[in-house]
Amino acid sequence: MKIVVSRPLPGNALDRLTGIGHDVKVMHPDRSNEEFLKAAAQADAIVSMLSDQLKAETIARLGSKLKIIANYAVGYNNIDVDECSRRKIYVANTPDVLTDATADTTMLLVLMCMRRAIESVALLRDGRFHGWRPDLLLGLDLKGKNLGILGMGRIGEAVARRAEAFGMNVLYHTRSGVKKHLPYPHVSFETLVKESDVLSLHCPLTSETRHLIGKKELAMMKKTAVIINTARGPVINELELAQALAANKIFYAGCDVFEEEPIVNPELLKCRNAVLLPHIGSGTVETRNEMAEMTVNSIIQALDGQKPEFAVNRID
Repeated sequence: MKIVVSRPLPGNALDRLTGIGHDVKVMHPDRSNEEFLKAAAQADAIVSMLSDQLKAETIARLGSKLKIIANYAVGYNNIDVDECSRRKIYVANTPDVLTDATADTTMLLVLMCMRRAIESVALLRDGRFHGWRPDLLLGLDLKGKNLGILGMGRIGEAVARRAEAFGMNVLYHTRSGVKKHLPYPHVSFETLVKESDVLSLHCPLTSETRHLIGKKELAMMKKTAVIINTARGPVINELELAQALAANKIFYAGCDVFEEEPIVNPELLKCRNAVLLPHIGSGTVETRNEMAEMTVNSIIQALDGQKPEFAVNRID
């Protein structure tokens, strides 16, 4: 059977597919979307990325023998799952595997923002460091500060545990309400925004969370506050974030995801008080290899006529 892989994967998980006789076509990383869709139209299985927009009109162009789209990601908002279900195509993802890597990246951004690491590196490399001064690039302590977590799933909980080790006070808000197993206070959305010294976003992207953080919410935050986004880019209105940073209405922002990825709003790129990473949240050897293994497992199961363990839809 033919399997089309959107882009090269790390590790050797794909060798398992060729080892059992499947025809695996790995697309070039710089291929056009049209080239990918042309190859995918002949596939029994597809490995897609979050950057591959597989909406209803695109899925209609795929072949009738397609059995599974295995998304190499936790999220799958790039795929029209309902349309896939209607066409009896499984959609699978890679849940839970990203938790620790993304939580580590979140804390990396917190530290870089609070201690103005990007500005410090630039000062040194540009030859502007002329010796220690009492007032040189003063940042903020983590100890005793409030870390507000918006969306307390596995990643949010992992971030909370790490923040506690730095002496931070954790509070959170979720749409589902209080999580009884957690020792942290659950507060209203407005309280979270107003009281957080660091506001860290870990909610999914839905119609309700798109632009959840915009001009109004940024104005409610402390002038010394930091906002961190390792969730989904469109949760923040990127232009309004840039405007708030430029006007020093908040202290710093750290983003690993963007609204129109890979494009970053030019106004945000101008902000010296923003730490911007190129979506490396899950970027460790161990995590990416495990994601590849999970993706291959889903494909093998679907092509064998089984429901994949990590399917996000049902095929009746």
